[in-house]
Amino acid sequence: MDRRTRIATMMIVSGLMSTAVLLPVAEACTRAVYHGADNDVITARSMDWKSDIATNLWIFPRGMERGGEVGPNSVKWVSRYGSVIASAYDIATTDGLNEAGLSANVLWLVESEYPPYDGTKPGLSIAAWAQYVLDNFATVSDAVAALAKEPFVVVTDQMPGENRLATLHLSISDATGDSAIIEYIDGKQVIHHDRDYQVMTNSPIFEHQLAQNAYWKQVGGTVMLPGTNRSADRFARAAFYINAIPRDEDPVVALASVFSVIRNVSVPFGISTPNEPNISSTRWRTVADHKRMLYFFESALTPNTFWVDLKNIDFSAETGRVKKLDLGPDQRNVYAGDAAPSFEEEKPFRFQGLAD
Repeated sequence: MDRRTRIATMMIVSGLMSTAVLLPVAEACTRAVYHGADNDVITARSMDWKSDIATNLWIFPRGMERGGEVGPNSVKWVSRYGSVIASAYDIATTDGLNEAGLSANVLWLVESEYPPYDGTKPGLSIAAWAQYVLDNFATVSDAVAALAKEPFVVVTDQMPGENRLATLHLSISDATGDSAIIEYIDGKQVIHHDRDYQVMTNSPIFEHQLAQNAYWKQVGGTVMLPGTNRSADRFARAAFYINAIPRDEDPVVALASVFSVIRNVSVPFGISTPNEPNISSTRWRTVADHKRMLYFFESALTPNTFWVDLKNIDFSAETGRVKKLDLGPDQRNVYAGDAAPSFEEEKPFRFQGLAD
């Protein structure tokens, strides 16, 4: 890189950083989808939050009767697919993988603005948004086709213990490597659907994330990558590394590479950023191996990464049971290997909604 190019690059970076300072602060999470050799697809996400969100893992079988939890005109459905999910406060689904190989993840997006809900159209609590997708669809294409018809209104509510509404966007990926991002901007649903949409973080809205990342693609990740905890910087690093890691035919090596990417964009535990109170520590990470049907969980406060093998779970409506894996405060409970046998039968939690 010659001197003139370096100066131009520094000027552009400075401009981007100045713009980033003006962006609304938000809880920080990252999601990335890996396209590997021999149709290997792996989705990884980090959960970054300022305090413990009391996450546990749950097994949900097929045939569960569900409701949108927003009053008399709540959308209703019966789950077609079983799933393993990570909860928040045991009132919401934040992340999960279903038995058809579809993954769903919700991340914070402060710019979200949902349509007003007056009860004339079926409503769905935002706490059940990801679960609705996991329960009903096998592929991203099927989910996008159904959601594009807007069969319900997403209804948000106060965050537990906080004086603010939940503002989330949803990412979904499947065993073919297809991907979609669903956001609500200015009260309207916006769906971004493309196999190339592998990465999602937080602010700004996804359209602007793509525009910012175009610059870093031009610079090239081997020349320079942004290194802060900000959403746009994490997006640039994840987008570069998820496509830079080798497409190894050994699934164990591929998994290790994906874990290294999601760890690279994680926020060190206990860190506090001056003037950025909502940039938060990574509390846990999940990695969904769509081909091998393994759902990995890694807490920042335990020494082991463990997994759940969905192939060995009874998801049938007749004999399958709702089960819970208690992760403990701050997800400190230690598990190793396939933790499926450690799940215990439990009543399903109720999604937070307007009726609460």
